Amino acid sequence: MRPEGTAGCVRAAAQHGLLRESVQRLWYRGPMFRHERPQKGRLRQFHQFGAEVFGLPGPDIDAEMLAMTDRLWQRLGIRDALELQLNSLGTPGSRAAYRAALVAYLSECRDELDEDSQRRLDTNPLRILDSKAERTQALLADAPAIADHYDDESRKHFAGLCERLDTAGVRYRINPRLVRGLDYYGKTVFEWTSDRLGAQATACAGGRFDGLVEQLGERSTPAIGFGIGLERLLLLLQATGGAEPVDRGLPDAYLVVADAVASAALPVTERLRDTVPGLRLQCHCGGGSLKSQLKRADRSGAAFALILGEEEAGSGSLTLKYLREDRPQQRLALEQAAAVLGRECAAEHRRV
Repeated sequence: MRPEGTAGCVRAAAQHGLLRESVQRLWYRGPMFRHERPQKGRLRQFHQFGAEVFGLPGPDIDAEMLAMTDRLWQRLGIRDALELQLNSLGTPGSRAAYRAALVAYLSECRDELDEDSQRRLDTNPLRILDSKAERTQALLADAPAIADHYDDESRKHFAGLCERLDTAGVRYRINPRLVRGLDYYGKTVFEWTSDRLGAQATACAGGRFDGLVEQLGERSTPAIGFGIGLERLLLLLQATGGAEPVDRGLPDAYLVVADAVASAALPVTERLRDTVPGLRLQCHCGGGSLKSQLKRADRSGAAFALILGEEEAGSGSLTLKYLREDRPQQRLALEQAAAVLGRECAAEHRRV
């Protein structure tokens, strides 16, 4: 039972020889599991969508991944409800130097730390930065800063990332205490958080895992990725009233067919699809009166109804009826109908 998808994605890519290529961009989705007490937004079984990129070491791909998620939130209408928190854990050398400085500082006040942080001081001291205990947070206010321990590579990579995000207009906040719960992260780490989700505020998180591929027995490969918790995303959409996904799969047009010429419907739909690339055309099946079919066309969400009656079939034409606008219907030759659909649907897709 997997707790997250990155390690499995790496193993699958390695098993099928995908990491032999210079660059791979992969995605996955599926159920994940936690061995914890269930809470709102933190279920024992949850679903995750993830994307990983292998083979690119520079900050440009880090920026692209963050810009991609930023655009996703915009398209869903929830960007203003999310904040991008960003940090760099540096190279392994930088991280080791910072770890030593943090342990030295916290060891002097060990008895003042909460119980979990005392345990982590011996096992994974960087996770103490993520502590929610008030007394530990107070002690961390004067703790060494990780940025003071960056080497040139770490500093250059993080500065390059921030510069690209600034240029692209992606808003973010540097959180020097941001660490991820998985030990394989290094350099870039990030979380998209929202105050609309209660205690479980993170909707999307990720970062660089340049050392993980080698840890799993393959040659060293730079990599970065993110995961989105789908249940939390749905909670956020419900809490904010975010827009429905841009492409809801609704048809552009619905073909209404008289029973007497039902055999002509398929050739007409195929010809329209050939003529108008990208046209989402649904053809009515199952018979019924034209009136009932027009009601079904309206319920489908289509913008247009195309009526293929006996007269239309005999003259090689279609009647185009506007379902979302108060405009008169038109009888058009098939070629003319295709041209009108091409213009109208292209304009509609641009508005979306």
